[in-house]
Amino acid sequence: MKLAPHLHRLGNDVVACYLIDTDEGITLIDAGLPGHWRDLQVELRSLGKSVDDIRGLVLTHGDSDHIGFAERLRSEHGVPVFVHAADAVRTRTGEKPKTAVGPMRLGPTLGFFGYSIRKNGLRTRYVAEVTEIGDGDVLDLPGKPVIVGMPGHSPGSVAVHVPVADAVFVGDALTTRHVLTGRSGPQPAPFTDDPATALSSLDRLAGLSASWVLPGHGAPWRTSPAEVSEAVRKG
Repeated sequence: MKLAPHLHRLGNDVVACYLIDTDEGITLIDAGLPGHWRDLQVELRSLGKSVDDIRGLVLTHGDSDHIGFAERLRSEHGVPVFVHAADAVRTRTGEKPKTAVGPMRLGPTLGFFGYSIRKNGLRTRYVAEVTEIGDGDVLDLPGKPVIVGMPGHSPGSVAVHVPVADAVFVGDALTTRHVLTGRSGPQPAPFTDDPATALSSLDRLAGLSASWVLPGHGAPWRTSPAEVSEAVRKG
C-alpha cells in the first residue's frame, strides 16, 4: 500500500514492514512474517519492479515477527540484511531473554497469533549472515537510511530515519496498536526487554525531521518525531 511518494507499507496493523522506492533502487525496512513475501511480490509488481531492484533490508531489531522473509531474500537473492550489532545474535539464532507479557485480552491475543500462523510465522528462518550496524551510521542504500540507536525493546533496537520518505521507522520502540490488548494509540510495545530504557530512548527521536512515524504494529502515525516521547508516556 502506497502511503506517500517513495513510501509503501506491507502487511497491516497487526504486523507491518515497509518499502522505500527510489530511482537508485529499493530499501526494505523489516521483513514481517514469512507470508509477507507474497505481499512484497504484489507491491513490487504494482511498481513495475522485482526483487532484483532491492538493494538492502534494514531490520529495526531481530525478533521473529520482523525477520520473516529476511533469510529467503538473503539466501535466494543475495540481498544484504543489516541489523544493529547488539541484536545480531538474536537475528541469527532467536536467542533472547524472557520478558513479562503484561496486559492482554483474549480476542486481540488470539487475533495476533492467528494472523502470525496464517502468515507462516511458525516457519520463520533465522538469518544466517547479517551486516552489523550501529547508532549514527548512514547506510549506502537507496534513501540513505540513518540509524538511530533505540535500546530497550531489545539491546539492538533502532529507528531508521529516511528523509526522502519523510519518515522514521521505529519497529517496536513504540506501538500504535497493542497486539495483545487491541488498544489503539501511541503506547509502549509489549514483549519489551527493558521498558524503562525503551521509554528513555524515545527522546532520541526528538531532533529528527519527518511527517511519518511508522511502527511494526499499528496504524501509520502522522506526527512529528518531537511529539512522540510525550504522547507515548501519556498513552
